[in-house]
Amino acid sequence: MIKVSRVPAFAQSLIGYQTGMGRQPAAHGLAALPIRLTLPPMEARRVATLPGGPGWQYEPKWDGFRCLAFRAGGELDLIGKSGKSLARFFPEMLDALRAIPAQSFVLDGELLIADESGGAAFDTLQARLHPAPSRIARLAVETPAHLVVFDILTDNRLTSLIDLSLSERRKLLDAFMAKNQSGSLMSTDYTLERQRAERWLAHASPCCDGVVAKRLDDNYQPGVRAMRKVKRIRTADCVVGGFRYLAGRKLAGSLLLGLYDASGRLNHVGFTSAIRDQERPALTRRLEALIAAPGFTGSAPGKPSRWSNERSTEWFPVKPLLVVEVAFDHVTAARFRHGARLLRWRPDKRPDQCAMDQLNA
Repeated sequence: MIKVSRVPAFAQSLIGYQTGMGRQPAAHGLAALPIRLTLPPMEARRVATLPGGPGWQYEPKWDGFRCLAFRAGGELDLIGKSGKSLARFFPEMLDALRAIPAQSFVLDGELLIADESGGAAFDTLQARLHPAPSRIARLAVETPAHLVVFDILTDNRLTSLIDLSLSERRKLLDAFMAKNQSGSLMSTDYTLERQRAERWLAHASPCCDGVVAKRLDDNYQPGVRAMRKVKRIRTADCVVGGFRYLAGRKLAGSLLLGLYDASGRLNHVGFTSAIRDQERPALTRRLEALIAAPGFTGSAPGKPSRWSNERSTEWFPVKPLLVVEVAFDHVTAARFRHGARLLRWRPDKRPDQCAMDQLNA
């Protein structure tokens, strides 16, 4: 462990500092300095199945913003995975951290916003990243955030704990949370039983999109993908409402996917580009024969933005006759957050049987 007596020593492990004007930090105390967290969070690599055997701890994989929460006396910050501060976007979270008894800490966790059903609302979380102070203040009241904590990186004297094992850090985290109760700050659930973790994977939840496995004897490894994560993969039968060509080629590049809502409108919900090269010529001819407006009768693919151009957003509507089964993980604002994986064609299924309720967890 690294004991903090002066900022320069600690800066080499957990905390970086900015003194301005090239001045050196004063020796009279850490909290008096305008400091910021520079530690990259420990990460997980994706695997197909959960590891088994003794020595593993399993936790829900939360669907929010990864965040390191930092306090040193009057200095507070929330540092996102990118290394940038999220503090000004979540003033209510700073207030919650300021209100607990602990005066110094570094916590690793996930910022979440709960929707009306109690699940995580990722699109609402994204909407919080707004430049206007007035909107930030309003949303902090209307859609307050919570911090789900799963690791503790320092003690109350800002002594580094990253060289301790996970099992030791978890005991310290439990003790910290017992003394610092808050409705906005909570510790994650965990289990040492693989069967229970498998049940978390099997049962859908809007806020938990998988399971993270951690070695009980591992120390905290900043920036290293030392943990394992298994994401919950779900499937949906979707209508092909349009397609895009490959860039610079007259071959189908991606299929635009739609689902019907209760009003009978076909809404665009995402895309899949997982098409085998040898299948593209025949599929292109098939799609071109079905080109007809409008394709989507509800929400349609977006128009060009500052990140795209006319070519990259150009798409061609087709008659809603083809159905595909796709695999997906996240859903945000009734759309697949990432590209879906094409599993198979479903000639046995009618397009009008492909409903939006497949996206409900």
